[in-house]
Amino acid sequence: MMPCLLFLVVLLFPRVFLILMYLFSHYLQRAYQNMLIPLLGFFLLPLTTITYAWLVNSHLPLSGVYVIILIVAVIVDIGGWGGGAYHRRRW
Repeated sequence: MMPCLLFLVVLLFPRVFLILMYLFSHYLQRAYQNMLIPLLGFFLLPLTTITYAWLVNSHLPLSGVYVIILIVAVIVDIGGWGGGAYHRRRW
């Protein structure tokens, strides 16, 4: 039950989760050499930033199904950019 709730919080509020992850753990620092990439990820691709940090910290290879997971995170992040434009065009 708790992992499902955490997963939903990450999907619904990825920027809040990134801030909390930065403040209360070294998860992002271990995944990225400097904080410029996570800062850009905060504004542009928050879910992708979290997914990549998870892959690196779990010592999972960036190949196979894990690349597909990363690509899905990118698609979900980019999909959020244009969602409002579709609805504005309809009106």
